Amino acid sequence: MFMVRQISPQVARSTIISAIEQVGKEIKLAGWVERVRSHGKISFFDLRDRSGTIQIAAFDEEAAQVSSLSVQDVVEIEGEVKARDEKYINPEIETGSVEIRLKKLKVISKAAEMPFDMGGKDLDLELPTLLDFRALTLRHPKIAPIFKVQEVVIDSFRKAMQEKEFTEFQSPVIIPQTAEGGAEVFEVDYFGHKAFLAQSPQFYKQILVGVYERVFTVNKTLRAEPSITTRHLAEVTTLDAEFGFIDSWLDVLLMAEYTIKYILAAVAEKAEKELEVYSASLPKVAESIPRLKLREAQEIIMKRTGRDNRKEPDLTPEDEREISKYALQEKGSDLIFITHYPVEKRPFYTYEDPDDPGYTLSADLIGKGIEWMTGGQRINDPALLTENAKKRGIDIKKSDLYLQAFAYGMPPEGGFSFGSERIVMQILGLSNIREASLFPRDMERVDTRFSKTEK
Repeated sequence: MFMVRQISPQVARSTIISAIEQVGKEIKLAGWVERVRSHGKISFFDLRDRSGTIQIAAFDEEAAQVSSLSVQDVVEIEGEVKARDEKYINPEIETGSVEIRLKKLKVISKAAEMPFDMGGKDLDLELPTLLDFRALTLRHPKIAPIFKVQEVVIDSFRKAMQEKEFTEFQSPVIIPQTAEGGAEVFEVDYFGHKAFLAQSPQFYKQILVGVYERVFTVNKTLRAEPSITTRHLAEVTTLDAEFGFIDSWLDVLLMAEYTIKYILAAVAEKAEKELEVYSASLPKVAESIPRLKLREAQEIIMKRTGRDNRKEPDLTPEDEREISKYALQEKGSDLIFITHYPVEKRPFYTYEDPDDPGYTLSADLIGKGIEWMTGGQRINDPALLTENAKKRGIDIKKSDLYLQAFAYGMPPEGGFSFGSERIVMQILGLSNIREASLFPRDMERVDTRFSKTEK
């Protein structure tokens, strides 16, 4: 009879990744069962915790226990770390040079039968199914890395701003007046009064420039866009910055360029394993990100494709993809600034170019075929702000706090906003922005899909 030697209860639980350095030692691990392979008196299973995955080998009585395990069972094991024979080394996982010889197995929580195969390298599911079972599919080793990349993107944005002496703040979600006007907002009943869910932290960024000069926020923004596309969501996490005492609107572009380069460098350094999972390479960035006025970009697109959108106030999705191809082919950059959008296309607070009337000192950063950022110089004259708001049908008196900031002195200022989901989507080459959102919100779902009869 196979005898199990008890390990001292004082043995602390280790992380899986630490097993690489503990060959010959007995350790305790806990996590989720990923795959089970039974061969009579020999059984194997893969165990996953927060640090990685490792193979557990079991013999005789322990092998019989392993054969009864199900995928996603939560277990605790004790065993000895063994170096694998060279011919059995798995180079595809970090712990592939070792395995754990099982001595004790404890099932903490049993998992229900899987609705689909979770054991493959890829998760071959249609997007609706991927999202319908989000609590489960997020555990897959192809899906979880997406949000480690997003973590790096958001964290490095913060660090980039802090290194430039920006102060972080938290912006309200319930607001009395939309920053950009328009109908694409969620209206809420706020104790019998009309209010809105914030589509931007813009007003609050600008107010706080009068306090801290340089501010940033990582914010949830919500837009009631009645569309189902691969690039839009109702709720996104934006990375917003605003700063005063600019000498020129070009200061805003330079700060945005510094920020995105900082983010991409951090992803390269801290998310190397996650990039490998997707065979992803970071966007090519020129020493100085190229810039084109919107009209110049539209001329280039017409010459390259024959598609004439020169009267349009913005780039179409096809135009964004085409100008990105141009930037890479002609400028060696996957990123390009498109500037000088028409006044009527930009929010009322955007500064008009005095040398190019009718066009704004604003820009979008297009990355690998899609907009990553929008920004520019803002108007700091309260009379002009009021006049522009009136022209747009915006009752600026509802945002009296906003006007206060300008009435009592505001320096020349500007800022920008990055979409974290779009950055992650394009870095990893995902086909739909919903894949880059942990729990995506759109017209069809809030966690679960709405039924056809549900209102």
